[in-house]
Amino acid sequence: MQPHVGTLRTRESSRTILKHSAAQKPSAPQAQSKFSRFVEAQKPKTPFLFVDLDAVEASYRALRQHLPHGDVFYAVKANPAQEVVDRLVSLGSSFDVASPAEIELVMNAGASPEHVSFGNTIKKEVDIALAYARGVRLYAFDAEAELLKLARSAPGSKVFCRLLMDCDGADWPLSRKFGCELDVAFDLLRKAKKLGLIPYGVSFHVGSQQTRVDQWGFALEKTAALFEALRNNGIELQMVNIGGGLPARYRDAVAPVEAYAAAIRDSMTQYFPGRAGGSRLPRMIVEPGRSLVGDAGTIEAEVVLISKKGYTENVRWVYLDIGKFGGLAETHDEAIKYRIEAVGRKGASGPVILAGPSCDSVDIMYEKYKYELPLSLQVGDRLRIHATGAYTSSYSSVGFNGFAPLPTYCL
Repeated sequence: MQPHVGTLRTRESSRTILKHSAAQKPSAPQAQSKFSRFVEAQKPKTPFLFVDLDAVEASYRALRQHLPHGDVFYAVKANPAQEVVDRLVSLGSSFDVASPAEIELVMNAGASPEHVSFGNTIKKEVDIALAYARGVRLYAFDAEAELLKLARSAPGSKVFCRLLMDCDGADWPLSRKFGCELDVAFDLLRKAKKLGLIPYGVSFHVGSQQTRVDQWGFALEKTAALFEALRNNGIELQMVNIGGGLPARYRDAVAPVEAYAAAIRDSMTQYFPGRAGGSRLPRMIVEPGRSLVGDAGTIEAEVVLISKKGYTENVRWVYLDIGKFGGLAETHDEAIKYRIEAVGRKGASGPVILAGPSCDSVDIMYEKYKYELPLSLQVGDRLRIHATGAYTSSYSSVGFNGFAPLPTYCL
């Protein structure tokens, strides 16, 4: 179920709300003032997620500028807000979808079937048939059983096989759930041709929030070897899908998008110097999610309780009205470390453990990694959790403990 998405149609007209320049990413002061104006005008109840659509557009344009050879297929699962999808459709983006509901979302927003990739490798056959009936002709797979489903329910479609890759350097690494080894992919792509499908290409994912710019190079080297082996067996693949993984700006510094793009461009030209005696690179698809919407989002939450577990305890427990089940699922194992600001509080700070409001003992966001917040912090204060535009509202439960899904406001 898609979380509630709040739209802004009160107090200010859409024209006023969207009047900001979309040509470049707003500076930090501009973005902050836009957020502050929203809070002052709307006074939304916490917790809520605010998404700056101009920042989303700026990130999209930056990726297109620095990686012009790549076709952008936005990973809808990162943030499926209608306004986000609408803005990206208007910019000409394509979409990586994981379910029929996401297919309907992007196509109802105006995306054409040729701009949709059914990138989930685990699909019900009825869902494949629904996608095919809607005109989708690009599908991922990583197993023989999935390939047989595609042959039956999406005949003649373009298919690409997902490779299993090392995720070293990723803050949110992907497990062995997805992908297959090179020799398996080799056999499956050959079988795809025999089944009447078009063996179109290969995909991989180097892990979400990938902090190493060289990881795509290792993956592309393996991918190129598979291209060559299949070429020698009469199959000319046409596409490389380099997945997502480009980072947002959390607590730890990361390289700018141009550094990642340069490394990817260099690896593409190194490992794909020519095709069948020519010089044309294969088509490249990139599936950003976090890097497009992450930095565009801010969650505002309220401090519900501050306590200490013992008289000699130095660390305060700070409980918020949002937790793992309300949108901060990526704090699992303290993998993603958001930037947190105490609104209106300055001065000396001390260590805290941050936890959510639910009656579940795992609802603790940060305990090992010691955050510090002002010693003057009080119950009822607001905290702003920055770079929360990705994998928050879409991870929010539909009502665990009776707490409502995380509202999203986009402008």
